[in-house]
Amino acid sequence: MYNRDQQSTVYRLASKFQVVGIMGPRQSGKTTLAKICFPHLPYVSFENFDTKMLATNDPRGFLIRYTEGCIFDEIQHVPQLLSYMQELVDADDRPGRFIVAGSQNFVLSSQLSQSLAGRMALVILLPLSYKELGFSMTWPEAVIKGGYPRLHKYEIAPFDYYSAYLHTYIEQDVRQLQYIENLLLFKNFLQLCAGRAGQLLNVANLAKDASISHSTAQRWLSLLEASYIIFLLPSYHDNLNTRIAKQPKLYFYDTGLLCTLLGLTSEGQVTTYYNHGALFENFIILEILKHRLNQGKRAALSFWHNRVTRYEVDLIAEWDGQVHGFEIKSGYTFHQDWLKGIVALKALKPQLHTYLVYAGPMESIYKGCSIISFDHIVRFLELLAHKSDTASLPVNASAR
Repeated sequence: MYNRDQQSTVYRLASKFQVVGIMGPRQSGKTTLAKICFPHLPYVSFENFDTKMLATNDPRGFLIRYTEGCIFDEIQHVPQLLSYMQELVDADDRPGRFIVAGSQNFVLSSQLSQSLAGRMALVILLPLSYKELGFSMTWPEAVIKGGYPRLHKYEIAPFDYYSAYLHTYIEQDVRQLQYIENLLLFKNFLQLCAGRAGQLLNVANLAKDASISHSTAQRWLSLLEASYIIFLLPSYHDNLNTRIAKQPKLYFYDTGLLCTLLGLTSEGQVTTYYNHGALFENFIILEILKHRLNQGKRAALSFWHNRVTRYEVDLIAEWDGQVHGFEIKSGYTFHQDWLKGIVALKALKPQLHTYLVYAGPMESIYKGCSIISFDHIVRFLELLAHKSDTASLPVNASAR
């Protein structure tokens, strides 16, 4: 069993809000976290068909059994139940009575805005962070294994685990959320997305390569976002100029899943993959995202890319009035050319705090930029967190 950093955030929010929602990918540990935090509450899963039908056919009669509180898991199967829960929490506003968990975010969004807005606090639980795993792996090992708890607990081979995960996701979640006539086309689309990880997203080109319409590509991207498979990093503007790329960049919520989609089955294949820098970049951005979300803080992440000069900064983090710029490189030997994008952006925004995260061992400061080794990424994020104040993630907030 792994200690989750999100636990203290869940306790804090449960002391203030009547309902706490725990959202995140399938098998990321939501049920385990809820049971650990609230062992006194009964547990109900709506993946059980009979339970789902009881809640659907007689929601008031179903809820009257749980007036003292309950953990409701896989709530996306009965999202309408949230409207009836509003009556209970309005009649008795004790905090921390109800915990709802689900793996499909967009099913909940409209229900939350209509019913439990202001009554529910939402946390997003992603797979295990490098810190939660004990940060004792090399970066290729960390990348190919990803962060899903069951894989690490039972030492399952990554390809075996993620192949089964993909089968469950496509056969269950996808069929439930959207009618997709040709699942082979969808699988091909998912693999094409994997090949574009870390790149500017051109939906028209993606649709063409997948042999689907532009509107279908948009719909499938939304599906992958809603079910916590991919996330889109927006471009950073801040009125700097009009030459900034407008397309988002595409990343995966787990690099182990990403590697399986790319057909990578060993650490050696990760390091020799033609675009292994994108895998390293995806992993580091994920670690920063997880670190923020695990503390109940806004992620507020983007990237900067100048279409004319081609200068780019991999990650921009806007935290508590400060702007941080991160360049991410998989190389082991520092090159000053790596900082061209950082230097260009800092010329436009002198107050920018700058960092380079790379795979090598040496750490220093070069022209005002802090050089951070992958081996010390956990320590660095902990130190950086002390400079920011906690701000709870509000209901319906994006992971971006």
